[in-house]
Amino acid sequence: MKNDNSQLVYSTETGRMCPNCGRPLKKCGCRNKHASSSADSRIDGILRIKRETKGRGGKTVTTISGFDENEDVVKQLAARLKTLCGTGGSVKNGIIMIQGDHREAIKRELETQGFKTKLAGG
Repeated sequence: MKNDNSQLVYSTETGRMCPNCGRPLKKCGCRNKHASSSADSRIDGILRIKRETKGRGGKTVTTISGFDENEDVVKQLAARLKTLCGTGGSVKNGIIMIQGDHREAIKRELETQGFKTKLAGG
């Protein structure tokens, strides 16, 4: 029995779907905050900047998480931060990873761009 008002909520291929545009949340183009999404419970408008070494062979990485932007915007921001810090990095699952400990420089740059930030962890 097919209901015409039904929407796809979850796909085993792509994960959670946006209720507005019907695209996967990671590729969603609409400006909905997706606050009711249980997959990303830490999206509260604050970017958390951490220094991590665990699982990286003792090398330090600065991670920035908590984005509610689409993936293209996050990739552009990552490229800008890598240039600012003069180092490499990548984006995985909506988390920016910058090689080295650059928390203070990244915090200053993100705050000048209008993001709310918080230094998290140790």
